[in-house]
Amino acid sequence: MPKVIAREHETAELDAVYQSQIPELVALYGRRRVGKTFLVRNLFLDREDTVFLTMTGTKDASLAEQTQNLSEIIGDVFYGPNSRIEIQKTWRDAFRMLTERIRLSPQKKIVLFFDEFPWMAVRGSRLLQTLEFYWNHYWSQDPRIKLIICGSSSSWILKNIVNNRGGLYNRVTRTLHLEPYNLRQTKRYLESINVKLTYRDVADIYMVLGGIPFYLSKVTSGFSATQAIEHLAFQKNSFLLREFSNLYATLFGSGGAHVELARIISAHHYGIAQEELVKNAKRFSSGGRVVQWLLDLEQAGFIKRLTPFGRKRKGLFYIMSDEYSLFYFRWIEPLQKVILEDGVEGGYWEHQKNTPAVNAWAGYAFETICLKHIRQIRIALKLPRTAMAYTWRFIPPSGLNEDGAQIDLLFDRADNSITLCEVKYSRQHFIIDKNYAQKLQRQMRVFKEQTGTNKNLFMAFVTAEGLKKTMYSEELVTADVQLSDLFKDNDGR
Repeated sequence: MPKVIAREHETAELDAVYQSQIPELVALYGRRRVGKTFLVRNLFLDREDTVFLTMTGTKDASLAEQTQNLSEIIGDVFYGPNSRIEIQKTWRDAFRMLTERIRLSPQKKIVLFFDEFPWMAVRGSRLLQTLEFYWNHYWSQDPRIKLIICGSSSSWILKNIVNNRGGLYNRVTRTLHLEPYNLRQTKRYLESINVKLTYRDVADIYMVLGGIPFYLSKVTSGFSATQAIEHLAFQKNSFLLREFSNLYATLFGSGGAHVELARIISAHHYGIAQEELVKNAKRFSSGGRVVQWLLDLEQAGFIKRLTPFGRKRKGLFYIMSDEYSLFYFRWIEPLQKVILEDGVEGGYWEHQKNTPAVNAWAGYAFETICLKHIRQIRIALKLPRTAMAYTWRFIPPSGLNEDGAQIDLLFDRADNSITLCEVKYSRQHFIIDKNYAQKLQRQMRVFKEQTGTNKNLFMAFVTAEGLKKTMYSEELVTADVQLSDLFKDNDGR
């Protein structure tokens, strides 16, 4: 089996589960294709003196199909492949049979991996209640048992397992959220499959695929970022076209409302307020359901909820934080019919470079990436962990002759100072000219007026290629964080 790349923390956590002297109930969640199943199988499949039972829920299958699957898996694991075993028709009967087989293996550790558990919870099947009973009365009494409940529907796992208020209340011993790779981990993974690219090309691929290992595995060795994107996105019936409907449908059922909300959010570069989202979504739902759908999207990692600096609840807004969804809505969806039938003419993505549309999309995507690399930016700015990161924006009320302002990122510091960060993605050194310098000064003035802060204000830039020194950059900018800084580890190395 291939080696797990860049998952040292998660590997150590699961190994600690295995080595512990107590029964363990682990909740493992993370978005589809992030590598949850691969990680668990890699760690436990070939352990000696261990019974490793893995059952994957089947989407839209009946209770009878699900319990038949588990019955057959119990037979294979405990008696050998193709063994004849009685098929159980309820979860209670299946778990009773499983418990009996565990008792017959007294010398071995038992790892039970229930993958895509939400799909197993067929309506009316009482799976959760049965799991609660068997965990509390049998499995939690056996220190050999390590039960891992896994699912791609993060909201379901969090609600029904981690935050369970029934028989599983406070029973979860460890919670593990498997997140997408960051830029450094992405580069390591690509190198492991012999894709060796510059920081710039890795970032370009990340803007399209995010840090999802399965997507990254589709990148072809020997291709530049431009060639890889062309191949994955714009060829006939491309992978990135086919993946989209599966991604949302497997997480959110039909997914129509979730997709529409994601589409609305992705169209707003600087985010969209929750009140406006509820208003826009009234054509397909009541406001109450929209709030729940937003939570689903947020917990799945597709969108990010931001509370501006100086606010507690008022001013809440959302941005698209899933790079793949952002790319799909902007570049693939408008061409989906052509891509499905014939593919786009070769060289399409190369021709799009440096167009205003690409620059606007890249700016949005780069800001999303920066919000996922706050720690690296903080270290590059030589700020302590106590410096809290925020965004900020001021939209003047309609009819008032006031200047609005948007601060991409800021750090509120304990030393009576605030560092304001401008995030800019360009393919050359970014140049601050007279007009842009005036814009920065106006932003700082509006920020000070609207927040009422008396703290010192410092201006920093986060750029792809660095700042070109000018009289204006020398006067206004105190620090310049570059793309290479985002590839450093959590210690700044």
